[in-house]
Amino acid sequence: MHAESLAPEIQTLPTRSGALLTVRPVTAADEALLEEFFDRVSDEDRRFRFLSPRKHVGHDQLAPMVEIDHVRTETWIAFDAANGAVVGTAMLACDNSLDTGEVAVSVCQDWRGKGVGWALLDVVAKAAEHRGLRRVISIEDRENHAAIELEREKGFVPHGVDGDPTVVMLEKTFR
Repeated sequence: MHAESLAPEIQTLPTRSGALLTVRPVTAADEALLEEFFDRVSDEDRRFRFLSPRKHVGHDQLAPMVEIDHVRTETWIAFDAANGAVVGTAMLACDNSLDTGEVAVSVCQDWRGKGVGWALLDVVAKAAEHRGLRRVISIEDRENHAAIELEREKGFVPHGVDGDPTVVMLEKTFR
């Protein structure tokens, strides 16, 4: 597989609320955009995304999102098509055998509930299927009811995580 064949092109996607998103893979040049985006994500949502509290997301957390190979790891950035503001991001990180991929989605506070997460999960699922993954998983804080419900609507099945009652693993199987 060539990395170029797996990196999706720029997509324009409607959300369930009717807003249009422009979604594309990130590049290393997007680090500053992602840093500004995560500053607009609520404290609770940053905690849910990184499974630990943090006031600011800096280079150490952003580097794995932007320094990617577009095969085993891909990050997408979603823009409001009307004004170009970053409104969401999604990441797919696959194991070496391309059997399982972990999904992480973040949506800025003023765009929650508008279908951005729904649209980004569709992008990630298509990419996972294109790579031939058997399944994708998401690790969620048990208090992140919105994400758990969204993932369940998208066909993910929740499972407890042995040894950690604070999180739940949601799994979607493709084959």
